[in-house]
Amino acid sequence: MVKKVLVVDDNPDVIFSVKSGLETLDKNYRIKGVESGRKCLEFLESEIPDIILMDIMMPEMSGWKTFDKIKENIAWKDIPIIFLTARTDRIAKNAGGFLGEDYIEKPFEIKNLIERINKILKK
Repeated sequence: MVKKVLVVDDNPDVIFSVKSGLETLDKNYRIKGVESGRKCLEFLESEIPDIILMDIMMPEMSGWKTFDKIKENIAWKDIPIIFLTARTDRIAKNAGGFLGEDYIEKPFEIKNLIERINKILKK
């Protein structure tokens, strides 16, 4: 079964790393990437992923604000979100772990990421 993952990160290198890593480890992953919260919301208008990996610190619209907008929309509110971020302070860890399905700090291991995604998608 194909697993559609949307990566939302203002750093194109992170999008590339996640895409190449996940698609190499598991041929059933299809990764799309967007570089802002606004582009994430635009993407969701036409396609619903199985899961979203979202950075917290982004210009224009933070990951927190994007998360809120997603959860306000009845068509999107059940999409699981993993915060994938370099922000490592206690507040971010607590909020990210509470609001999202998971909170993963950058840098991360692709194998760990895929295990955590699979665990969430099996729920």
